[in-house]
Amino acid sequence: MFNFLSHISVVPLWLWFAFTLVILILLLIDLSLFGKGDHKLSTKGALIESGIWIILALSFNAWFAHSFGSKLGIEFFTGYLIEKSLSIDNLFIILLIFSSFKIPDAYQHRVLFFGVLGAIVFRAFFILFGAQLLHSFHWILYLFGIILVVTSVKFLRESDDKIDAKEDWSIKLLRKFLPMTDKMNGSHFFVFENGVKKATPLFLALIVIEATDLVFAVDSIPAVFSITQDAFVAFASNIFAILGLRALYFVLADWVGKLRYLKPGLAAILGFIGTKMLINDFIKISSLASLLVIFSILLTAGLSSWYVVKIEESKKRNEDPLK
Repeated sequence: MFNFLSHISVVPLWLWFAFTLVILILLLIDLSLFGKGDHKLSTKGALIESGIWIILALSFNAWFAHSFGSKLGIEFFTGYLIEKSLSIDNLFIILLIFSSFKIPDAYQHRVLFFGVLGAIVFRAFFILFGAQLLHSFHWILYLFGIILVVTSVKFLRESDDKIDAKEDWSIKLLRKFLPMTDKMNGSHFFVFENGVKKATPLFLALIVIEATDLVFAVDSIPAVFSITQDAFVAFASNIFAILGLRALYFVLADWVGKLRYLKPGLAAILGFIGTKMLINDFIKISSLASLLVIFSILLTAGLSSWYVVKIEESKKRNEDPLK
C-alpha cells in the first residue's frame, strides 16, 4: 500500500511514520503548553515557542544531513527557508483576516492552531500528489516553473491591503449551507441562536485562513519542488516551517507591515526558482548555489526594509518640534 513512497523519496518507510508521529506529539505538547486559556499569547511566550520550533527544525536538519547526506541536508534547509519566508508574507494576510472578522487577541491563538493543523494535512496531500506527478510526468516540472514565474509577477503587482476577508469565495460558498452570526461565543466556533446552530466569526476566520492556505500552497509546493525532488524533504521542510507559524504571528504581527521589501524579495526568489525549473534540463544550478542566492535576496530585503524604517523614524523625530 505504501510502496509508492519508496519511488518518491530515498528515506525508509519507518522515518515517514516516525516523523508524522513525533509531529503529532509536538502539536499536542504545543497546545497544552501555549494554547491554554483565553488570553493573548505574550511576546515573550511567542518568542520562546518560535525559538523552540526553529531549534527543532535545525536540529532535525543536522541529523538528516548526517544520516542521508549533505546534498539532501542543504535541500531541506533551502526548502525550509523558502517556506518560512513565504509564511512571513502570509502573516499579513492573516492579520487582515482577523481584523475583518474582529477576532479578539485572546482567541486568535485558537484559530491559528487549527489553521496550522489543517495546513499540515493539506500540505501532506499536495506534496505527495505533486511528487507522484513529477515521478510520472517530467513535464510537470515546466508547469511548476511557469506557475512560479507568473506568481513572481503577481507578487509585484498585487497589494494585500485590498483583501476583504468577508467577501472571500470560501465564505460565499459556506453561506449557502451554513447559518452564520456576527456574535462571538467565547472561543467557540459555533453558537445556538433560537435553537439554530450558527457559525461564529471565529469559525469563519478559520475557514478563510484554510482557503487562503490552499491558494498559498499553489506557490509554495512548486517552490519546494524546485529545490528538491525528494518528497520527504519537501514534506518535512514544509511542515517544520508551518509549525512555527502561530508563534511567529504573535512575534511579527505588530511590525510585519514594516517589511516593505519582503514581497519584492519573495517575487525575486520565486522568479529565480521558477526560471531554475524551466532551464533545469539545460543548465544545472546546484542546491548550494540556490541556497546562497535565496539567502542573499532575503538578507537584502530584510536589511533594506530595516534601513528605510530607521530613516523614516529619524525624519519624523527631526520634524517633531517637541523632540
